[in-house]
Amino acid sequence: MNVGQGKTLINRKVLLEMIPLSDRTIYNLEKKGEFPQRIVLTSRNVAWDLSEIEEWIKARRAMAIKAARPGFFGS
Repeated sequence: MNVGQGKTLINRKVLLEMIPLSDRTIYNLEKKGEFPQRIVLTSRNVAWDLSEIEEWIKARRAMAIKAARPGFFGS
């Protein structure tokens, strides 16, 4: 969906295809300021700015956080 100033908004379905996290995890990250804020379109519809999501992904790649192996607590 294109909105003025060349911004592209994506809905939840598209977001979840791009970001393999649960709705709850995304919500929690938003509340902590660690994920782009959703834009409320109506009382039942929200969207995200595609460029902000792409920047978030680039930033995460740059951080190069390694996932810990399950059950591994060593350094």
